[in-house]
Order: sequence, then structure tokens, then C-alpha cells
Amino acid sequence: MDWPMLMPNWMLKRGLTDIYLLRSYIHLRYVDISENHLTDLSPLNYLTHLLWLKADGNWLRSAQLNELPYLQVASFAYNQITDTEGISHPHLSVLDLKGNYIRMVTGLDPQKLIDLHTLELRGNQLESMLGINLPKLKNLFLVAHWVRGWLVQERGHHCGEQDAWFPVGSSTNFIIIMAQNMLTKVEGLENLKNLTNLHLRDNQIETLSGFSKEMKSLQYLNLRGNRITDLRELNKLRDLPKLQALVLLDNPCADDHEYRQEALVQMAQLERLDKEFYKEEDQAEASEIRQQRLKEEQEQEAEAELDTELDHPRSNSSHLQG
Repeated sequence: MDWPMLMPNWMLKRGLTDIYLLRSYIHLRYVDISENHLTDLSPLNYLTHLLWLKADGNWLRSAQLNELPYLQVASFAYNQITDTEGISHPHLSVLDLKGNYIRMVTGLDPQKLIDLHTLELRGNQLESMLGINLPKLKNLFLVAHWVRGWLVQERGHHCGEQDAWFPVGSSTNFIIIMAQNMLTKVEGLENLKNLTNLHLRDNQIETLSGFSKEMKSLQYLNLRGNRITDLRELNKLRDLPKLQALVLLDNPCADDHEYRQEALVQMAQLERLDKEFYKEEDQAEASEIRQQRLKEEQEQEAEAELDTELDHPRSNSSHLQG
């Protein structure tokens, strides 16, 4: 995010271990204290005009702060945070917690986080999606893997935490840690009626149960690199009326020769699967298959009804004879 030119702001990356002096700067709006050695953010509780906070790459174990009435964007990526408690800023719209050690989402109150539309939780240690009951949410990132690296100079001094893109040929050494969510199923998202984009890449999901017709705004779903084997699981996505783009690469089901066709048969509104858009002839063929299946289902239902009607006279006759 670019720094606004005419607004009070504060940015410092010098190996700080505390930010006590910030208590006096109550009118700061934009604060970047990334890549320091901070373990305590409590001085920020005095910055009641704060709009934007970036505290990435520190040694924080918690993102807890007093309620900041105007805070809109907060990033606590690549820390050592283990929970989501103490985040209750009424105008917060973007919350970034990627690359931490969070196992369960707790304390995110939808009655307080009324403006939160983007939640970034990739590269944690999540074992469940429960606790993400935020009906205003539009973008949810639960991607499993995120590589974390600490730069260490030849003398062994810490130089800050970086993303996974390291310079080729550098004499700098790196300590690399692979963070990983471990989600095995979709759950707890039933009430996210405004969710538009859902990223679940590289988890351990085997079934597509858990999606709800209440998720009526979902347009993009990334399930790449999971463990979905059976093409029949696609049937469970039919209740997502606005789903336009689906990514299922690197799942066992993607190796089936009917994979692309079956996805479109099950979801008529689908426009793109993986990296490829469907063509008009794909849509036409899928429509024919869909109609044929519907006809067969109707015929089977009619036969079942007829069998039932034929059974009733025999039952009545037996009753009279008895």
C-alpha cells in the first residue's frame, strides 16, 4: 500500500525492541513497524486515530489491541501469533495474519467486525475452518503452504524475515521454515453469504461436503493440490449459483478423462476450470448430457411411482382376504 502524502505517518525498520515513544503521537494515521524485534504492541492503544497498521516480520505472539475506532487495515504477517483473540476494531476491513502459528480461529466477533471483508490466514497451522463466522466476508485465504525465510548475514546477524523469493547467487544465508495449514474438510462457512473468493489450495481436503446454498455470492474457488478423488464430489458444488471459476489442478480427480466435461455438466454456470475457459461447443455438449440425465431421472421416477401404484391393489386385496 502506498503511503498517503499529506497524512501523519510513521515508519521505522531498525531492529526495534519496543515502541514506547509512539504513545505520544496520538494523531498518527499510518504506521509501519515491520521487520523489527517487537513483542509488544500495547503503545499503539494510544493511537486512537490510526487508520492503517503494518507490523509484519516481528516476534509478536498476539495481535491483541484495544478497540481502535478508525483502524481499517491491519497486517501482522510472519510473526509468532498463535490465536486470533483481541481483534475487535469496528471499521477493520482487511486483516492479514498469514505465516503465523494459528491452529484455531477464535474470538472474531461478527457483531464487532462489521466491515471486515478480507481475511488472510494462509500458511498457518489451521486444523479447522470453524470460527470464521463473518457474514460480511468477501475474500478468504486459507492456502496451506507459505515459505518463511530469515536473512542471516555471514556474520550471523539477523536481517529480517522475507517471503519465499530469494536472490540467486547471494552470499547471504537463509533459514527457511515451511508453514502449513492442515485442513481436511470444508466446515463452518455456511453463513458466508457475501463470500466471493475462497482460496483453499494445498490442504488435505478429500470431500466437497460443507458448501451451502447460502454461499450465494461465491464466484471463485481454488482447491488446487488437495485430495479430491471422486468426480461425483463435484455434484456438491451445484448449489453455488454464481460460481464461475474453479481450480482443481493437482487433485486425483483431475486425471479422469471426463473431468472437464463432468465439472461443466454439474455446474452450468461455470466459465473457467483451472486455467482454461470453456468454449461454446463445451457448453452445448454439457447441456445435452445434462438434459439426457434429467430425462433418465424423470423416467426412473415415473417407473417408481407406477410400481408403487401397482403394489397398492395387491396390499389391499391381501388385507380383505385376511
